[in-house]
Amino acid sequence: MNPYNEVLSKYNTNLNDEKVAAATEKIIRENFDRNNCQEVYKTILGCIDLTSLRTEDNDKSIAALTKRVNDFESEYLELPNMAAICVFPNRVESVRMNLEVSDIKIAAVAGGFPSAQTLTEVKVAEVALAVFDGADEIDTVLPVGDFLAEDYDGMCQELIEIKGSCREAKLKVILETGALKSASNIKKAALLAIYSGTDFIKTSTGKNYPGATLEAASVMCQAIKDYFDKTGTRIGFKAAGGIATTADAVKYYTVVESVLGKEWLNKELFRIGASSLANRLISDIAGKEIAFF
Repeated sequence: MNPYNEVLSKYNTNLNDEKVAAATEKIIRENFDRNNCQEVYKTILGCIDLTSLRTEDNDKSIAALTKRVNDFESEYLELPNMAAICVFPNRVESVRMNLEVSDIKIAAVAGGFPSAQTLTEVKVAEVALAVFDGADEIDTVLPVGDFLAEDYDGMCQELIEIKGSCREAKLKVILETGALKSASNIKKAALLAIYSGTDFIKTSTGKNYPGATLEAASVMCQAIKDYFDKTGTRIGFKAAGGIATTADAVKYYTVVESVLGKEWLNKELFRIGASSLANRLISDIAGKEIAFF
């Protein structure tokens, strides 16, 4: 047995999609109302990776976004600021040159985003350059094609190389759950990404496939819990792709709380990648429409 199948054999990866959906629906039904409150809104706000990944992005637009994050710090003293600003690798320097808030991370999507279809050497170099320019975190895509072909060795070795090129930066591996489709595949991919040294597992790119789902989040959080129970190592969870309303965000918060516990509900271990969600949360906290970002 190769080491990757051996890793998978230690966990339950034979999941039934219908049972996962029913269990997830039960979590939301029993806990959503309790969590649909101002305190939770504020916690989620402080866990957002404020994201700009548009074809028309440029240094000027990213500098303007970063300035809004700086201004938010002084204009909304009672609210937590974003956890990170997430951009393309060539815009990392723009964030670094303009960011004035010390505890906000700079995240870059790097390593063949969004398809992971390029040479390993290119991925490693792109990640290293993004870190050199100031990225504190790297969001990279799991080589989904290799996973589906069961080339676990090639997939994991590539992730290990990418992790090495991150140096001190944290690595988030995007599973692209919409392409993986089944709960069993999502659980296996999550465990292999964790085994390869990632610091976070993330649902989706939000680009080519369906984005985050609560069912995928539940399976990923269970993989994190199973790994933690065996090793004592805490891995973070990030939801991304189509999360635009406060109610949606509260549902993901509720899944994380129910599966992993409140100790995961902070920006060190829980993130939501979004561009418009911050405005919705701020508006719902304030009780009036606010378009700050």
